[in-house]
Amino acid sequence: MSKKLISFLFMIMAAACFRAQDKAEKALELFSEKYPQEKVHLVFNKNSFIAGENLWFKSFVFDGYDISGISTSLFVELYDSNKVQIGKKIVPLINGQGSGNFTLPESLKEGIYYVRAYTTWMANFNEDFQAIKPVVIYNPSSPQKLVPNTDSKWTAAAFPESGTFIDGINTKFAVRLQSKGLTPSDWSGYVVDAEKPDVKITSFKGFDQNVGAFSITPQTGKKYQLIVTDSKGNKQAIDLPPVADSGIHLKVTSGNDAIKFSLASKNIAPGTLYKVIAMINNQLVFKVNSEKILEKSYSIPTSQLINGILQLTVFDAKENVVAQRLCFVQPDQLKIKKPALESLSLNESPRASNSFTIAQNPDQEGYAVLVLDGNSENPEDENSMLSTLWLTEDIPSKIYSPAQYFAPNHNSEALDALLITEKWKRFDWNAIMAGTYPIISYQPQPYISYKGKVTIQGKPAPDTDMNLLFSMPDKGMKIYQVKTDSKGFFSLRGLIFEDAIKFSYQLNDPKIPKEQVQVIFQPDFSFVPLKGNLPSNNYILVQRTGEEKPAPEIKRYMVTKSTQNTINEKATLIEEVKLIQSKKDKTRELNEKLSGPLFQGANETIFDFVNDNNNSAQGSMNILQWLQGRVAGLTLEMDMGNYVPKMRGSTVNIYLDEMRIDPSQINTISTSDIAMVKVIKDFFAGGLGGSGAIAIYTRRGGITGSVSNSSIPSKLKQITLNGFDKETPFVSPIYGNDNFNSILQDLRSTLYWNPYLQVQPKEPTTVQFFNNDDAKSYKVIIMGFDEKNFAPVYYSETIK
Repeated sequence: MSKKLISFLFMIMAAACFRAQDKAEKALELFSEKYPQEKVHLVFNKNSFIAGENLWFKSFVFDGYDISGISTSLFVELYDSNKVQIGKKIVPLINGQGSGNFTLPESLKEGIYYVRAYTTWMANFNEDFQAIKPVVIYNPSSPQKLVPNTDSKWTAAAFPESGTFIDGINTKFAVRLQSKGLTPSDWSGYVVDAEKPDVKITSFKGFDQNVGAFSITPQTGKKYQLIVTDSKGNKQAIDLPPVADSGIHLKVTSGNDAIKFSLASKNIAPGTLYKVIAMINNQLVFKVNSEKILEKSYSIPTSQLINGILQLTVFDAKENVVAQRLCFVQPDQLKIKKPALESLSLNESPRASNSFTIAQNPDQEGYAVLVLDGNSENPEDENSMLSTLWLTEDIPSKIYSPAQYFAPNHNSEALDALLITEKWKRFDWNAIMAGTYPIISYQPQPYISYKGKVTIQGKPAPDTDMNLLFSMPDKGMKIYQVKTDSKGFFSLRGLIFEDAIKFSYQLNDPKIPKEQVQVIFQPDFSFVPLKGNLPSNNYILVQRTGEEKPAPEIKRYMVTKSTQNTINEKATLIEEVKLIQSKKDKTRELNEKLSGPLFQGANETIFDFVNDNNNSAQGSMNILQWLQGRVAGLTLEMDMGNYVPKMRGSTVNIYLDEMRIDPSQINTISTSDIAMVKVIKDFFAGGLGGSGAIAIYTRRGGITGSVSNSSIPSKLKQITLNGFDKETPFVSPIYGNDNFNSILQDLRSTLYWNPYLQVQPKEPTTVQFFNNDDAKSYKVIIMGFDEKNFAPVYYSETIK
């Protein structure tokens, strides 16, 4: 998203001071172009769990500061604290978003577990940038229990701004605390001359459990020491870096209107050439290259920049890095689109119906929505979608409660101090300038992809036509033709299906006996083993005493697990659940009924002529003309008297009931005979490598390309291909229905969970949920991403 925006700013700011691009700029340009950086945010349906429950998750995959279009599959794994894998899932990414669940085994011991999420593209880079999120899982029958680790020792470290500490130059220091457990919330420090330890030169109080800051003007020959103490009397002494008698110091101030910086120097010869480069998300946004750089202050306007981490790097004439600094762009003007809640109808009575609407937004396609009992912990309080997007997935070191830096009452000075303690680790300047780039071992495949090899009597079958026969419930048998290459291989790319599909195959050549033909499939995707260690956490396990009773929170979880099992059973008995269907649901059902497994695409626009009685296509002579202007990027060109559809300049294939047809045949299709049209904009298996299609389905239900009988000839060999893992539905009770009257106690903490709440652009969206037995307030979390305006959509508040 931001490449055009940032490049434009770069030209405006830097055109006057450009010289020929040097090694650093060229290396950065190549890295930005060929090695985009994905990152993952995970949110769970609640903050902690009990063995035997379901853990639902929602994922957002970003490419830098935009929603990612690189990967279409997300790999999610569950580990125990010993790095033993408990489970794994592969989920599709639709517009960079995915969801799924883990059913936690009853036998899991109480402890800290870890959910790891990554794409295959991310596996080409440092594992530190993959999402590994700890999760608390309780089990009252375990011999040990979890308790917060409050006794773990903490360490402190001091970081001078830009990494330099020079005689006579006032320098800002950031002090960073780290611990395997919890760092102290109340701590302070002071600086002394090592030869006069009783005289405080300056003192400060920590901003939060991560960082504090102070400033000092050093003198050559003196040794300075930092003393840090917490409220319990624990103390640590740290030597500050030696004072240099010459060098460059970079001072940075990040304001709402501009990022201002200057270079202070000591014993530097006049006319010495320095260069300063500023980048966001590995993209150059500002450059100054001058012999007079030490004599001026510079300002980078923020009006056309985006929120995010900006890295300033100072190079000498030989392109050695002499100073670096990270800061955040507009920390007090976060560009967040906050959904407006309207028509709140809240009732504190046990099991009462509650609802609210989300105001209409034509730029938003959908939301992830979570409603919790107001007394429950919010899974977004520790690390929110905002802190993932703007901080933690680029800064992999342990940060206590990173969400605080983007909360409404955040401390921007604390965030700035935190960034002083960090360096940009997505790449190393010396490495990329030397031409050392990441080794790409994994390419992102479109959704589920398989490689197939056809052999006849054990020998490859080159340039051979073969039919794949899919037996589809209520659709008969779908037939698709593939052709092998010169070595007998073919590919099925862009498959989107859950669980497994079964099909048979036969060659088109009747002279070749079926018994001599064999097809072997190999997936074009794989889970990547975790090589590094799991991160530390803030808990320890202690022995549970024999007479110890579960804590109130655990008792609630135990009741909820039993209640949820009853809810699931009751929900399967009522037809009302199935009848609450929106038009989108009916269109989805029509698509599933008419489309075969190879004609399912994630990026597809569907026009439903069955459920939309007022469809204007009925009066059109040509369905292609009707589509023009209704599908972004679709254009028509006249060729030999026929309309030829194109997408992004490339010709789009047309299919009638999933059989390819020529554009000249379109005029023979009456719009009154059409049940559905969909435009697929990316890879799908039926295109056999193509990048899009217009698929037209007639009201006959897809006779063309189908066989009337629904059974596959028994003599044909059958193959099973595994797809995405199926997500267990999240079921909530519908009180007022007699089936739920038998529920004795309802202590659910998660009252509503919908990872894909669909919205209508011209009307508000309603969320309805039922109260538990004692909730008096509700925590509402709404998340999404506005791709048009390049902004996260985020709401996290308690309502009453």
